[in-house]
Amino acid sequence: MRGRPGLITDYRRDMAILPTTTQRAWFVAMAVALVLIGLQLPADLALLGATAAIASVGAIGLNLVTGWAGQVSLGHAFFLGLGAFTAAILNGDPDGRLIGFGLEMWIWLPAAGLVAAIAGLLAAPIAFRLRGLYLAFVTLGLVFIGDHFFREWRSLTGGQGVGRPAAEPEIFGFDLGSDGEVFGVFLESEQKFYFFGLLVLLVMAFLAKNLVRSRIGRAFAAIRDRDIAAEIIGVSLARYKMIAFAISSFYAGIAGALIWMFLGFVEPTSFNILLSIRYVAMVLIGGVATISGSIMGAVFITFLSRIVDNLSGFLPFISDAPAGGFLTKFQVEEMLFGALIIGFLILEPLGLYGLWIRIRNYFKAWPFSY
Repeated sequence: MRGRPGLITDYRRDMAILPTTTQRAWFVAMAVALVLIGLQLPADLALLGATAAIASVGAIGLNLVTGWAGQVSLGHAFFLGLGAFTAAILNGDPDGRLIGFGLEMWIWLPAAGLVAAIAGLLAAPIAFRLRGLYLAFVTLGLVFIGDHFFREWRSLTGGQGVGRPAAEPEIFGFDLGSDGEVFGVFLESEQKFYFFGLLVLLVMAFLAKNLVRSRIGRAFAAIRDRDIAAEIIGVSLARYKMIAFAISSFYAGIAGALIWMFLGFVEPTSFNILLSIRYVAMVLIGGVATISGSIMGAVFITFLSRIVDNLSGFLPFISDAPAGGFLTKFQVEEMLFGALIIGFLILEPLGLYGLWIRIRNYFKAWPFSY
């Protein structure tokens, strides 16, 4: 109603993704701003922005199973690796030294998600029998199993220290990996990656937002809050836990395929426990059980390395290589991960999304913000 944007008069409006005119206006303004920024970004920042967009897809996937369904997973790196290697294998090896099938992106991209989703389905029966810390340790075991196979299955992955080329960035004859004009506008390859990453993020975030508003999403929340009570009222724990792991793994597979496509090379040792911790940090720092929080956390963590690089010029104890008691940029970054996770869990459990809610509510209530 005009003048009463907070008054909800029907369920359809209450369940809308953008229920108010203000939210729709801000969404359009943000989309236009991202496009204009992308046209001006230098190559390195455009590539970082593309990586942040696709990392957001992976963070949304982890949030679906951990934040909404309450199934703590530390195995996200395993599913990211499955997606990356599936894409690279189906696309092929230009040098012809490894197994490849020469398929195009419209085939290997969904296939990367499906292979990871099947692996998630196979792991789901374990989740049905375990919970909490026990489930976290079991999913952590997937990372070590995957790390072994990625290192040793040389005909597929190239092996440790060798790796293989990532999937080629080409779809329907359109080459994302080369500079050129798009709709009359000249774009560098990194800018093409940036806009493609934004498009994929928009689609995947829209699907996730609809999912959590559906019957499946409500079942996830019931299992997370009280699984025994959910089962008593008719929610099938086995069914919905399997769905949660499958969807989460699908998102991880898509993210793994695209991130390493941007990087151009897949190295088996990349998919380790530290990568899983990065995605857990994205969820915790961004905000548990929120799509916006997943995106905020992924963008923050992705750009954290760039922030540390900029700080290294002002802080003398940060160096590029370990020497004489100095800290490396990687060590500082990992220390910041730990400090930020602890800080947000203690001071603001809703993460960056919670901070945004506080700021928004303050200005909505102004001048009576007390």
